[in-house]
Amino acid sequence: MNLKNLKIAIAQLDYHTGNFDYNTQKIISHIQKAQDVGADLIVFSELCVCGYPPRDFLEFDDFIDQCQKSVDEIAKHCIGIAAIVGSPSKNPNIKGKDLFNSAFLLADGKVAAIRSKTLLPNYDIFDEYRYFEPNNNFEIINLKGVKIALTVCEDLWNVDDNPMYQTNPMDELIKQQPDLMINIAASPFNKNQQEIRTQVMKTNVNRYNLPLFYVNHIGAQTQLIFDGGSMVVNQHAEVIDNITPFEEQQRVYTFTSNNGKTEIVPLQPTTTGLSSTIERIHNALVLGIREYFLKQGFTKAILGLSGGIDSAVVICLAAEALGAENVRAILLPSQYSSQHSIDDAITLAKNLGTPHDTINIETTYQALTNTLQPFFNGLPFNIAEENMQSRSRGVILMAMSNKFGYILLNTSNKSELAVGYGTLYGDMCGGLSVIGDLYKTEVYQLADYINRNGEVIPKNTITKAPSAELRPDQKDSDSLPDYDTLDAILALYIEMRKSPKEIIALGFDEVLVKRVLRMVNSNEWKRIQAPPVLRVSSKAFGPGRRMPIVAKYLN
Repeated sequence: MNLKNLKIAIAQLDYHTGNFDYNTQKIISHIQKAQDVGADLIVFSELCVCGYPPRDFLEFDDFIDQCQKSVDEIAKHCIGIAAIVGSPSKNPNIKGKDLFNSAFLLADGKVAAIRSKTLLPNYDIFDEYRYFEPNNNFEIINLKGVKIALTVCEDLWNVDDNPMYQTNPMDELIKQQPDLMINIAASPFNKNQQEIRTQVMKTNVNRYNLPLFYVNHIGAQTQLIFDGGSMVVNQHAEVIDNITPFEEQQRVYTFTSNNGKTEIVPLQPTTTGLSSTIERIHNALVLGIREYFLKQGFTKAILGLSGGIDSAVVICLAAEALGAENVRAILLPSQYSSQHSIDDAITLAKNLGTPHDTINIETTYQALTNTLQPFFNGLPFNIAEENMQSRSRGVILMAMSNKFGYILLNTSNKSELAVGYGTLYGDMCGGLSVIGDLYKTEVYQLADYINRNGEVIPKNTITKAPSAELRPDQKDSDSLPDYDTLDAILALYIEMRKSPKEIIALGFDEVLVKRVLRMVNSNEWKRIQAPPVLRVSSKAFGPGRRMPIVAKYLN
């Protein structure tokens, strides 16, 4: 008989980039908690010591020194229990990058082993090859007779033999006959990630015939949101526990191996199953707002409430994230604002219980018009006058923000940002773009979800034709295709990276496709000045999408 036993805890936690005292104390408290229930090992996530992503902080020697000091401090608490934590480690070889992205095994009060990441993602929001040297030394770790194949995030994602990678870490580690796999990760949320992540983990289990413990972050770091999705998969590729997304949790399991046959038993009731896509988006955005404010030390938000669908959804999310009393709505009507929009905005503010004020911009707009009259005299009303209204609102909202310490929430959606249907220093103002990664059609879906238990957003806000209300009887459809068509073209181009010919071949009008894509490419200069966008798709505007501003393609 070759019986092996190990009690393993996994900690799905929220970290704060660069906040070493906070991260270290949180890790230590969970080590003690795991030790209290008799765990032999507790596993934390990738780069948990410094937070993810650290980005160019990694170029500071002091930052790396603080990482090592934190690891050493955590190790002191690993007496009678072992821990796996993620942190940068220094590359002893003078050739190559200065750092590895590592998993540290801490035991007996010291660093017992270091295993580093081999596959360094260099796509979308990932830029790890900028900082880290890829590992080329493959060795399992042994804890109480249990042989563990320890990998870091992307190391398990090469299930399709991606040609950008030259090796597959588990193909090397399996040669040493491990008993189980542990993967520590910093895998950001997107609306389809739960299904993809689960399938990737199951594929690894099926390929190597080993059970898997997978531990991921929750929380948010500026644009990036982490849903957790930590899971335990048994030898038969069955997910026996899928930790509740967007929540901090520690869970404990008994692992038994007997002559190659393994069993994993959760010590608590399991939480498996996946939520709907729109529920995930809702929860992710609420978490993203809350974390942005918490980690920046802010408490109060302000936004312009127009009576339209976008600002309605944003104020609902903000009220849930921060508390209705901490979100201030400012109605900014002009001579072109419809009474029903004003009424809808007031009704929504009352439904939520948010403080609200009305500041009419007509006098401000008229003052600007009078100032410019000698220069604009005789010229027709056009986008200049429309943008003056939007910028008047932006000036007022930013003044309120400065005077009272609010953070202005931006309410532009992805469809508008994509085609440049927004005003710089006007409706594009703000410290955080809440729905800038949601197409207009998705904003309507989210509004319906917010109203799932009763009318919060007035029905008229959802059913009326969208309009910026910057001129008489204006409708979005005056300038844009219908949103169902527009969003389909945008998704094919932005997320799927389809060429104009490929999109046209799918049945879309050639003239329309070229017009839409020309608008997307010619408005990159605006998006580069937009606030950070909370990422909920596989390709959001921001650091994961890098396009030249001065370019000819499709212009």
